[in-house]
Amino acid sequence: MPILPFLRLASHFTKPNRSNAFNLFPLLSFSTTTAASSEQHRSPPPIRVALTHSSGRGVFATRPIATGDLIHTAKPALCHPSLSAINTVCYSCLKKVPNSCNFQYQGVSFCSQDCKQRCNEYCDVEMRANWTAFDDYCRNHGLKYPFLVKRLACMVISGVSKSDSLDILQPANLTSDMILEMEEEFALLRNAFSKTSITDEHIAFLTKQWYISVLARIRINAFRIELVGGLYEDLLSSLVASVEAEAAVGNAVYILPSLYNHDCDPNAHIIWIDNADAKIKALRDIDEGEELRICYIDASMDHNARQEILLQGFGFQCNCSRCLHGD
Repeated sequence: MPILPFLRLASHFTKPNRSNAFNLFPLLSFSTTTAASSEQHRSPPPIRVALTHSSGRGVFATRPIATGDLIHTAKPALCHPSLSAINTVCYSCLKKVPNSCNFQYQGVSFCSQDCKQRCNEYCDVEMRANWTAFDDYCRNHGLKYPFLVKRLACMVISGVSKSDSLDILQPANLTSDMILEMEEEFALLRNAFSKTSITDEHIAFLTKQWYISVLARIRINAFRIELVGGLYEDLLSSLVASVEAEAAVGNAVYILPSLYNHDCDPNAHIIWIDNADAKIKALRDIDEGEELRICYIDASMDHNARQEILLQGFGFQCNCSRCLHGD
């Protein structure tokens, strides 16, 4: 598959300009919990979001962090199972479900009553429409991200999310050909809703501009969830457009993890244990004030391969220390 030209948050890595530091925490939904803590006693993660000189936003440690420490967790703002896994994972959190699942609704499965209850409102909206044409189009064209837009639209219609909930994220650069393809997807999505009993007032937000704007952000910020189901192996998130559409059990969009900049020698990484909740862990000791960086691609590739994929897949030339030394 061709690698699409994306542009992510950063192209160079520098220390933050302290005068430009700002706090995004009120805008974000995340928490850090320890074995001794509970849902009633959440502690803020040891990080802050700040502007850098040339990398846009970045995430920085507010205290020393030890190797292996859980820096924070993040629930997805949006997730959806891949078509190949839709019958084997929870329709809500992507956790593996047993063959004899007791929590089902309109042909989809949930891992628990809580997940089923959590999705009731937007699932009710989704189940009102006939998605045959939309699903077939996405399947035939190998598309995965339009399903995330569909879910967000259902969440907005049901009132559990806002139409601008992803606006904080950086959008991808789109070519005219990409936009033309998105217009066809949008027409199928809008048509599916228009044939339901949902009022025009409830789908007034669902314009072509909204669809393209949301999809542009999803394309560059979505994470492929590969380790859902109890595996505890480290995953260096890939996010490269050449990955097969059905290579993962699902895809998810997060707010805070999307603000992490790239480094080919990262000091942090993201893992998924048994559902779509992301866990960001330290790969080595991290100093107070140090920027936390993850690797967008496979860090084991050689220098030329990494540069090519980052340039073609994300739209920037990496100038991390490892790349500057030609490693």
